[in-house]
Amino acid sequence: MTSRRNLVLVVFVLVLGAPRVLWAIVPPQRQPAASAPSCRATDSAAVVRVVDRFHEILLTGDTIGLSELLAPDLRILEGGTVENRQKYLSHHLSEDIEFAKAVNQRRASISYTCEENVAWLVSTSTARGNFNGRAIDSVGAELMVLSRTRNGWKVRVIHWSSARRQPH
Repeated sequence: MTSRRNLVLVVFVLVLGAPRVLWAIVPPQRQPAASAPSCRATDSAAVVRVVDRFHEILLTGDTIGLSELLAPDLRILEGGTVENRQKYLSHHLSEDIEFAKAVNQRRASISYTCEENVAWLVSTSTARGNFNGRAIDSVGAELMVLSRTRNGWKVRVIHWSSARRQPH
């Protein structure tokens, strides 16, 4: 009888897709908000230095030390695609450097969060200029996720999005 009752419960949950029913039976484990300590000030400064150095490389084209900034499993999300580190370094990086050199960009930091061994920075930007014969007047958003490693903070994920600036 008990096994039949359990079977009925499992079928009920699967058929109805009722996660609330499962939560009533086995409530989710919740960590108190304070359980994830923030990073130290030195960590925060190191994270910001890594991101600033990445953008400096784009502006100057001086790629020495770039590999020290990027994690082996780096992912770049842009324009509906996902690139790995090798693909980014082999072709996309040079395009980003050309763009950064040709187009005047201004970044503004929106938020920074650091918990234990992970940090993420959100910023916005404006870009104006000409690139490959096209007039550029756009706004953008950037998310960078970094993680602490034995060799310092590394960029793990970059997500860029942009759109043409709307006239006011």
